[in-house]
Amino acid sequence: MYDSIQLKSFLAVAETRSFTGAATRLGLSQPTVSQHVRKLEKAAGRMLIVRDTREVRLTDNGDAMAGFARTILAAQEQALTYFSGSAMRGRLRFGVADDLAITQLPRILRHFRQLYPQINLELTVSQSPPLLRRLRAGQLDLILIKYMAGTGEGTLVQRDRLVWAGHAKTTLDDGAPVPLIAYQAPSLSRQMAIEALEQAGRTWRITCNTREINGVLAAARAGIGLAVFPQSLIPDDLVQVTNRFDLPPLGDVDFTLLSNPLANQELVETLSTAILGRALRKPTDS
Repeated sequence: MYDSIQLKSFLAVAETRSFTGAATRLGLSQPTVSQHVRKLEKAAGRMLIVRDTREVRLTDNGDAMAGFARTILAAQEQALTYFSGSAMRGRLRFGVADDLAITQLPRILRHFRQLYPQINLELTVSQSPPLLRRLRAGQLDLILIKYMAGTGEGTLVQRDRLVWAGHAKTTLDDGAPVPLIAYQAPSLSRQMAIEALEQAGRTWRITCNTREINGVLAAARAGIGLAVFPQSLIPDDLVQVTNRFDLPPLGDVDFTLLSNPLANQELVETLSTAILGRALRKPTDS
C-alpha cells in the first residue's frame, strides 16, 4: 500500500519538474513535499527522482511510479465517489480546437474519464470559429478554443504567443513569397498570419491547405512551408524561424473555455476545473 498523500506530492513534482512548483500547486511547504517523496522512495525501495542544481528528472523507476500513481489515485477517487453516492452522471458535449490535441489535453481527458466513468463525454474536434457557432446554437456544452488575446469572453486557461515555425532545413530566398501552411478558412491562425504578412508588405502563397493539425505537422516536417504555432507548443522536431526569415510578429492568443448556460453546470464545472488544474503545455516523456 502506497500513501495517497505521498503519491500526490510525487506526481506534482513529476508534472511540474520542480519541488517548488509542486509545493505551490499543493499548498504545502517545499520541505514537506521533499519528505513525502523520500518516504515514497523508501516504501518503493527505489530512487524515483534525481535532482541537481539544473533540473529535476524522473528515473526509469520514477516513470513507472508516475503511471502507477495516476492509476492508484484515480481508483481511490472513483471508489470514494461511488460509495459516497454522489457519482455524477449525464452527457457532456465538449468541443476543442484541433491544434490543442498536441497539448496535455488528451491526458487530462483520459484522467477525467477515469475519475468520472458515468459521465458520457462526447468530444468534437474542429476549428475555433465553427466550435463557437455550435456552442451558441446549443449543440455543445463546453468548448476550449483560441481567441486573439484580450478579445474574447469566457475563462482564460492560458495565454501564448503565436510564432512562425518550420523544419530546421527549410530555406526561403530573399524576396520570395512566404510559403504558408494554413488551416482552411475560417481559422484564427490563418487570419492572423495573412494579416501580419500583408501589413508588413510581404507576399505569400499557400503551400498546404489542411483541416487538421496532422496535416500542418506533416507539411512542416516535409519542409514545404512555414506554419504558425503557439510558442509553447512547437514540436521538438520543428524550430522557430521568425527571426531567421525576418517574419512579422503575430501577436498573442488566449486558450479560453466557454460554456453553454443551458448545459448541466455541475458537469461543465467539473471538466473546467480539471482543465484549469493542469497546464496545457506540450506532453513530455513523463
